[in-house]
Amino acid sequence: MAEPSAQSPMKLTALQLLLWQSVLWMVHEATPLGRARSLPQSFLLKCLEQVRKIQADGAELQERLCAAHKLCHPEELVLLGHSLGIPQAPLSSCSSQSLQLTSCLNQLHSGLFLYQGLLQALAGISPELAPTLDTLQLDVTDFAYNIWLQMEDLGVAPAVQPTQGTTPTFTSAFQRRAGGVLVASKLQSFLELAYRVLRYLAEP
Repeated sequence: MAEPSAQSPMKLTALQLLLWQSVLWMVHEATPLGRARSLPQSFLLKCLEQVRKIQADGAELQERLCAAHKLCHPEELVLLGHSLGIPQAPLSSCSSQSLQLTSCLNQLHSGLFLYQGLLQALAGISPELAPTLDTLQLDVTDFAYNIWLQMEDLGVAPAVQPTQGTTPTFTSAFQRRAGGVLVASKLQSFLELAYRVLRYLAEP
């Protein structure tokens, strides 16, 4: 009868170790990966700078479309946006509640790649807006490339670049200009989320 009682402390210790391992694993899984595996500060600061630059480019495009063509209210163009097939890129993996570093970087890159294609579809919007559109498209491309390089450094870059999918076809000058307002508006919403998560990751 002494043998079972002698084994009880050992069983209890083993059970405690298993519980601690389980707790540590759950803490590790629940910890935002930005904290557990920090991104280089130089990369994060460059990203924040790029976000602000693109936001300024997008705001300029919207302001000029508003001033020149009276397309000042993106919410009034929502129905047209649905018919044109202008999507909103997701950033669900970048939420503070469920931050997953690899997935977040992948969604950031895929979203920027999507908007790069949407901006390309706006080519020919108008001669006076072409330089602003070109600058916006170049800055989005540079930001996407910066994200891709960081993914390569971390060894998490996908084997192939994402596809842009189906881009909208604009059949009139009005559709193209309205599309410009909607693409810029959706890009701004995407960048606001991106800025928040990048700023969170950049905090000491």
